[in-house]
Amino acid sequence: MDEVLARRVPPLDPQVGVAVAAAGERARQVLTPEGLAAWQERDAAARPRPTPDQLRDGGRFEVGELRVPRADGGGEVTLVSGRPAGVGGALPVLYYLHGGGMVTGNAWSVLPRLLRSWALPLGLAVVSVEYRLAPRTRFPGAVEDGYAGLCWVAEHAAALGVDARRLVIGGKSAGGGLAAALALLARDRGGPAPIGQLLLSPMLDDRGDTFSSHQMAGHDTWHRASNATAWQAVLGERYGAADLSPYAAPARATDLSRLPAAYLEVGSAETFRDETVAYADAIWRAGGDAELHVWPGACHGFDTLAPHAAVSQDAHAARTRWLRRILPPA
Repeated sequence: MDEVLARRVPPLDPQVGVAVAAAGERARQVLTPEGLAAWQERDAAARPRPTPDQLRDGGRFEVGELRVPRADGGGEVTLVSGRPAGVGGALPVLYYLHGGGMVTGNAWSVLPRLLRSWALPLGLAVVSVEYRLAPRTRFPGAVEDGYAGLCWVAEHAAALGVDARRLVIGGKSAGGGLAAALALLARDRGGPAPIGQLLLSPMLDDRGDTFSSHQMAGHDTWHRASNATAWQAVLGERYGAADLSPYAAPARATDLSRLPAAYLEVGSAETFRDETVAYADAIWRAGGDAELHVWPGACHGFDTLAPHAAVSQDAHAARTRWLRRILPPA
């Protein structure tokens, strides 16, 4: 890696830059193995779970909590569902996996934004997955939790009031990587057949050796050191293994054929830029359908840090257009 080139960093969008500066150290904290437990405690305190009443938002939404048995018999997976109130019929469904590096986050905190952004305007249901977090549960715990829930939703679609033929899996950051892994797992196991995968700044590659990973070190809001710490927590002794499963790190997959249509997005000033672009390219090379957006001046989590920035608004509009296009009428 040419150190001079690696120091040439794409500029932040001005509006995003203002938001990052305002967030200060909070936006650029580096996760280390020694600080992981404290990081998880801070995240849990800063990310309170909305109550059912808060999720209903004055009666605009119907919400529910489901308990789904794990395939290995080791307890249950919690799914949190929401849909526009008073809307009948079998709705299309977005099956969503939250972000947080697979070490933080929860299924509840992402729901309000998903319901406002897509459930109401698109008339769809959302199911959010409370998968187990690392390092307490290592691979394949999280992806198997996601798969158990996906199968349950598809098998009980009629009771849930959703249409399994119009099912999209999606997620952001760690959740985007898990969604990509679920698409591979469902294909290989002959499981449910989503019609789309929505991969937002996806965490795809445990190796951390792309140019953007080095280039954005010390600059992006998700540092390469934080990424390595999270992957180590997820994989344990398997971290960096030559034969690592693609269900752990989808960038390791050698066959990306026969996958659902994909929407991929990432920022130009983001650690995950090059692995996301490479994943889209691999889908195209395999004869697949992928729509790729690289948002100029965007860092990791740009739309959360600066939701009113023009680039964040453009990104939301592009995601919504893709969802509207990929979800056929009933």
